[in-house]
Amino acid sequence: MTRPLVLTSLVTLSICACGHASTSQQHNTAAATPPARAAAAQQQSAPPTGTAAATPQSENEQAAAAQETAGTGDEDRAPPDRSDVSLEHLAALPAAAQLPAGKWKPGVNYDVLTPAQPTGVGPGKIEVVEVFWLGCPHCYALEPYVEAWLKNKPSYIDFVRVPVMWGPVHRAHARLFYTLQALNRSDLFEKAFDTIQQQHNPLISTTGDDAESLKLQQDFAKANGINPDDYAKAYNSFSVNSNLQRAEQLTQRYQVQGVPLVIVNGKYSTDVAKAGGPQQLISEIDDLAASERKH
Repeated sequence: MTRPLVLTSLVTLSICACGHASTSQQHNTAAATPPARAAAAQQQSAPPTGTAAATPQSENEQAAAAQETAGTGDEDRAPPDRSDVSLEHLAALPAAAQLPAGKWKPGVNYDVLTPAQPTGVGPGKIEVVEVFWLGCPHCYALEPYVEAWLKNKPSYIDFVRVPVMWGPVHRAHARLFYTLQALNRSDLFEKAFDTIQQQHNPLISTTGDDAESLKLQQDFAKANGINPDDYAKAYNSFSVNSNLQRAEQLTQRYQVQGVPLVIVNGKYSTDVAKAGGPQQLISEIDDLAASERKH
């Protein structure tokens, strides 16, 4: 991908995320207890185990979530559970578990997730998850920084992309992402991103027709050396459906309200706005991961 880093202006504090606005409601889930940010835990009683993230109540809300947004500050995000008071929570941690004083402030530059969520990495590894959406221009603007970081990231960091699962549009793009993975063609991830963002070709049905989405993606696959029949098999495979289910659980578990969102080792969440910019976000990821490795 050859997008210049001057795209910084697209991911500064003024336009930093694709957001998901919804009305909170409770439902049961078999996933781990969703985290509550430390500030919210101090301001109100913790949510009961099994309380999942808010979900849209209507098709209109789902359609609104699918729109590309470019507001100011954090207005693209759901506001209820973010605050700067979580310094009190971190102060209770042992000194070895805290970040260097004055560099990154909890509740300002990142949120502490309580309870911490399980990760899928082995001993000695630190998991860094990016929750994203192929239709999000802010995720696309961050991508050059992520690409550059991946070439030199510490070997103990396991980086995982997880597509957000707010509604039908996001699910359709997530299926494209996981189908390419199932075909061992993750090399086409960037090309699919370019096609959606630069060519304004969503590679999915605008009416929610799954058969049409499959046909559009088969055409893309064929143009890139993949047999359309092989693509269809992977598209409907058990592994792809399992990955979609896991992405749904993670979207709920981390109560994702805006993308791109970064989760470090199931304990900290941050984003471009909180870090102060895309390059600062990369630096913060490294520091949070290094801090986790020490204890």
